[in-house]
Amino acid sequence: MFALIFLSLLGSIYGYAGWRLIPYLPPSTQVGAALALVFLLLTPLLLFRLRSRPHLTWLTDPLAWVAYLGMGFFTVCSTLLVLRDIGGLLLGLFYPIDAALNANIDLATFALALVAACYGYYQARRTPAVRRVDVPIANLPPALVGLRIVQISDLHIGPTIKAPFVERVVARVNELQPDLIAFTGDLADGTVERLAPHTAALAELTAPLGTYFCTGNHEYYSGVESWTEQARRLGFDVLINELRQIDCGGGRIALAGTTDFSAGELVPDHASDPAKALAASDGADVRILLAHQPRSIEAASQADCHLQLSGHTHGGQFVPWKYAIPLQQPYVAGLHKFRDTWIYVHRGTGYWGPPLRLGAPSEIALLTLSRDGFG
Repeated sequence: MFALIFLSLLGSIYGYAGWRLIPYLPPSTQVGAALALVFLLLTPLLLFRLRSRPHLTWLTDPLAWVAYLGMGFFTVCSTLLVLRDIGGLLLGLFYPIDAALNANIDLATFALALVAACYGYYQARRTPAVRRVDVPIANLPPALVGLRIVQISDLHIGPTIKAPFVERVVARVNELQPDLIAFTGDLADGTVERLAPHTAALAELTAPLGTYFCTGNHEYYSGVESWTEQARRLGFDVLINELRQIDCGGGRIALAGTTDFSAGELVPDHASDPAKALAASDGADVRILLAHQPRSIEAASQADCHLQLSGHTHGGQFVPWKYAIPLQQPYVAGLHKFRDTWIYVHRGTGYWGPPLRLGAPSEIALLTLSRDGFG
């Protein structure tokens, strides 16, 4: 069912762009252009069939670049063409538009899509910027004021994100000298066998209070047990609906981690349970929950959590998808208050699928705890 929906959506994107732009090409090239779009449409299916064959990386990685670049560019292009056509219809009610002007507007729209895609590619591939956020906590003891938590999320190591990108992320995180590091899921897209070498730099992450990990939905697509074991080998304390009490000398943090919101559908023993994760947090000055999806906020609030750290949304990553996220998630990005619980939704350190970010820059979040003057 998912494959059918995905192909239908992608087919609509490529089909609309092709229908609007191919007529401008020389007649001798139009059939070739149409076949190229069909190839781009079918490439994701080919990659899916070859996903479990690590010896074919020499083929699948270049194909992934082709598929994802095409997917990203033509999504932006089709979106702009739809907006252009709606605008053209409205403008045509008041001002006649001849064929020459129509053609110029179409070509300008294509050029704008190309510029936007190039900028989005740069935004996705650059070293993520540091986003600094203060989180006010009521009655925070002095020992915890100024505590620095670095959150990374949705790294998505895979066909287009490899060791060099990961190494830059690790260097940037360590420069911040955090007290604690939290990784809120979606480490990789693929098998440990194929991608373990590209995760190696994560072992160099350092924080005096430790590095912690909770599962995202993508851990369950390529073997959650193997990926959680790999995370442990990299030095992460993997929290599967469990909690760690961290004594900071005059202040105590209860740091809990829950499995992905939808994990129980794939691995029943991993059903997400924030209440269980936070059950032993009595006496803590601050209760923090790592939960990949923002949808866990209701349960986190009921468990008297002070702060939930989430990811999953990528901030929408690029238009038009950023406007679809609220249909599934309560928050898209940034710091929000739900009842008495803060939630920070990370925009993602890497990206999923197309190497493209527009209006939703990648980030490394540096969250600093402060005392709420009204607490």
